[in-house]
Amino acid sequence: MLTISVVMLLILLVAGLVVTFVAFPHRGHQVPQAPWLGDAMTRLADRAPVLHHEAEDRPAHHPH
Repeated sequence: MLTISVVMLLILLVAGLVVTFVAFPHRGHQVPQAPWLGDAMTRLADRAPVLHHEAEDRPAHHPH
């Protein structure tokens, strides 16, 4: 039971960080009451690997 509680707490923590990132640093705003958190999230996001959209280079494929 303790393991389930700890894992659920970690899941909620990660979900809260994702929501905070999407709500503030991703849109270019500072996190209220914790600007250090926004700075850390921005640094991590800049270091993360990204997939580039190659679909913009190709003509659109419309299935019939």
